[in-house]
Formats: sequence, C-alpha cells, structure tokens
Amino acid sequence: MGKAVVALAAISMATAPMAPVAWADEGGTSFWLPGQFGSFAALPSAPGWSLPMMYYHASANQSANKTTQRGGRITAGLDAKVDMLFLLPTYVFEKPFLGGQASLGVGGALMSMDAGIDATLTGPRGGTLSGSESDSVTAGSDLYTQGIVKWNKGVHNYMAYTMLGTPIGAYKEERLINPGTNHWSLDGGGGYTYFDKKNEFSAVLGFTYNFENDDTDYQNGVDAHLDWGASRFISESTHVGLVGYFYQQVSGDSGSGARLGDYKSSVTAIGPQIGHFFAVDKAKWYVNLKGYYEFDAENRPEGWNLWVSLLIPLGSQ
Repeated sequence: MGKAVVALAAISMATAPMAPVAWADEGGTSFWLPGQFGSFAALPSAPGWSLPMMYYHASANQSANKTTQRGGRITAGLDAKVDMLFLLPTYVFEKPFLGGQASLGVGGALMSMDAGIDATLTGPRGGTLSGSESDSVTAGSDLYTQGIVKWNKGVHNYMAYTMLGTPIGAYKEERLINPGTNHWSLDGGGGYTYFDKKNEFSAVLGFTYNFENDDTDYQNGVDAHLDWGASRFISESTHVGLVGYFYQQVSGDSGSGARLGDYKSSVTAIGPQIGHFFAVDKAKWYVNLKGYYEFDAENRPEGWNLWVSLLIPLGSQ
C-alpha cells in the first residue's frame, strides 16, 4: 500500500473532529456528536502538522406527540436541519509519550441551523401556547480541544483520548436551537483498530460529563457513545465499508430547570462509507464520505446525516 499507509497516519483526525451539535439532551444540543470517530481511529500518525476539515449535514425530526425541553420551554414536533464546516488544526508529537504517540488539536465550527416546532406546550413562566414556530441561526460553535495517545502492536492499534468543550459559541436561551452549549463539557475514552494493510475495523467507546447550564439551571446527564467503522481496500488508494454508532444517556438530566425529570435519550445508526487517497504535489491528501441512517431513537429526534472529511497534511515538524 506504500505511501497510502503513511497517509493513514491522521485519518482519525480527519474523520473525528469535536462536535458542537447533536440531537440529544437539553435543547437538542449535546457535546458529543455520534459518529465523529470512524475507521482507522487508533492508527498512529506521522509527526507534524495537519489540517483536518469536515463538512457535516444533518436532517432530523421528532413526532408531535414527543416532548423536549428547549431553554425554558417544553416543545413538541421538532423538525431541524444543520450544516457545519469544522476545522481542527492538529499537531502530532515525535517524542514518545507514555510509550505511545501523542497529538493535540484545537478547533471549532461555523454552523447554519434551522428548526421548527409544531407546538410549544409550556412557556418560560408556566403559560401555555399552541401553534407553530421556527428559528434559524448562523454563527460560531464552542471551542474544542482534543488530546490523543496511540500505541501500535503490529496489526493491533490502541488509543486513549480526552476532549474538552469550552462554551464560547453563540447561545441564547430563547432559541429553539443553538450552536453553543453554554456549559463546559469533558469527554474521555479509548479505542481499538485492527489493520492488516487490506482490512480494517475500528471501535471507540467514550463517556461525556456535562456541567450545568447556568442560564437554565439544567445539567445534561452522562452520555455513553460507541462509534465504529469497518472497511476493505479495493485498490491501492480506495477503501469502502460501513460505519455506525450507538448513543445512550446512562444518567438522566437534572437541575431545578430540568422540568421533564429524569430525562434520557438514545439512538442507533448505520451507513456506508468510502475513502480515497490522492496526490497534491508530493503530499498524500485523503477524502472520506460517510452517511448514517438513525433508528430506534428514544427521547430525541432521529433522521440521517452526511459527513465529508478532508485531511490536508501540512508537513513534518
């Protein structure tokens, strides 16, 4: 596989940026975006700088007889769309750390979001309102910091990671949907990749702890998430396969503002993927296209989402 194998070094960064939006928890916004880790997640990387870029589109809806809390309101019948362009400049260190290879990335996103509801059941001060309402916003996300350590043992690869969400993104309590979470978040976990130069399988398990949103006195519960990907090279430069994720809140939402009580959400998804290496001057760039169809959702909207990731190597240190 030659130079393409070297280029695999940072694919996990290209296919796993931090996520400023997901359909879960308060207001339909959570720190973790299911599916952000994919194939080759634990594969070690070439030292130096790279620029992972990702375009994300999602469309999701929720039945009018299902309720969700958004800011101070209880709403029903959500229909939402999100478009996001995410950048995560990343540096991979040459010097070993804990016997493995460390990397650090910091980034954020520009987001365009549209949402509509069929009814607002409860107003901020306890009043009721029926009818429809829509909202849209284009703004920046929170700031996301990602640290990863990877270890290689032949065809077996292992990783540990942590992510921090800093609440600097656009947020207004009265909006139906927000680019920012308005609270700090901390996520961590580990993963595995099997790669024999022809076949690949990856899985990453993590947990998110969310701090309280001071504007709404609402604290999202602890989220558990498992992202996976499997693929096979069909040529020197192209691989195809499947991706999927499982998302489950393991503890309910809480705080004086959590008017729905011990609220938990979950969802499952699966879909296809294709990745391709191509030369730009003397460097190997990588592009990946993957899509997810969601099902078996509980207490959250479900739909489909599309990811287009591009990895741009910026040279060694």
